[in-house]
Amino acid sequence: MSGPLAGLRVVEIAGIGPGPFAGMLLADAGADVVRVDRPGGGLVTGRLDVVGRGRRSVAVDLKKPQAVEVVLRLAEGAEVLFEGFRPGVAERLGIGPEPCLARNPALVYGRMTGWGQDGPLAPAAGHDIAYIALAGMLHMVGRPEEPPPPPVNVVGDYGGGGMLLAFGVVCAVLEARRTGRGQVVDAAIVDGTALLTSLFHGLRAAGRWSDARWANLLDGGAPFYGSYECADGRHVAVGALEPKFSAELLDRMGVGADDDLRRRLYDPSAWPALRVRMAELFRTRTRDEWTALLEGTDACVAPVLSLAEAPSHPHNAARGTFTEVAGLIQPAPAPRFSATPGGISGPAPEPGADTDEILRDCGYGEAEVSALRAAGAVS
Repeated sequence: MSGPLAGLRVVEIAGIGPGPFAGMLLADAGADVVRVDRPGGGLVTGRLDVVGRGRRSVAVDLKKPQAVEVVLRLAEGAEVLFEGFRPGVAERLGIGPEPCLARNPALVYGRMTGWGQDGPLAPAAGHDIAYIALAGMLHMVGRPEEPPPPPVNVVGDYGGGGMLLAFGVVCAVLEARRTGRGQVVDAAIVDGTALLTSLFHGLRAAGRWSDARWANLLDGGAPFYGSYECADGRHVAVGALEPKFSAELLDRMGVGADDDLRRRLYDPSAWPALRVRMAELFRTRTRDEWTALLEGTDACVAPVLSLAEAPSHPHNAARGTFTEVAGLIQPAPAPRFSATPGGISGPAPEPGADTDEILRDCGYGEAEVSALRAAGAVS
């Protein structure tokens, strides 16, 4: 493996959502990530499991005591172990922080949950939309006359969850390498999502952000910041926040000097009417016609591309923003490192594909591996 995290050994207890995303970030950056799978795996396995790429897999049945010992042996030789169970589950299985840190005092033990390890809601079930609702983020999106729409699960699961877990464990690894002491990293989606809203708490305190939706600069309220339907039913995204950018946008759209779009563009009381006016203008041409006129200029406009369209856009193609692994187009690793570039070592493994190799790495002999298989502890 290459990348800035080359040599970092990570044990990932397989889960869904933010945990696998954190594992992908670490693997893309060069870490040797061993995923502990359940026998049979999840809903999507192999090359179709994009966020599972770059791992090795051992399949264990954690209901068997011999399997618990396998995980503890893995923890002995790793710098990081992380799991995404509800609070208390890892302890009941016998792979919680206490036994793992007893085997390896320098271990960083990451915990990924929605609500966190404590607090009144900690034991409760939940999903991304509930976590971002409690963090105050969901209230910020959507039209005021409609319920807030779910922004899929990238904000909570991946932004507030997986990215913060990856950041947290790397921080703790640096500390452990300096002091020899490991620690527990409590990464909660509700905490991470709240952190993502930091700017808006400052703006609100300064009287520059309203709790009303579509009344602010960045939530669709301003006519110069939002998405508009074009003549062909597709859309463009407009982000001409600063006056010099909005002036170029209106120049290229042919808006005259006496038009209210010029005179009152930064008057919040006029925004509802000006959004309607802007929408009328964008419906006069197709998305690709507007793209040809505006893209690449300081008008700050881009076409709204689908997942199928994005990889072939000339800018994305030139930068290699997307790549192909085992015949499947997918996002390339990010960010980019000039001296130690990361990479994708291969597609996600089928659950248990590397069981024997991983067990040998842990010091198990052939007879012991056979006994584990016979007991149903590994597969």
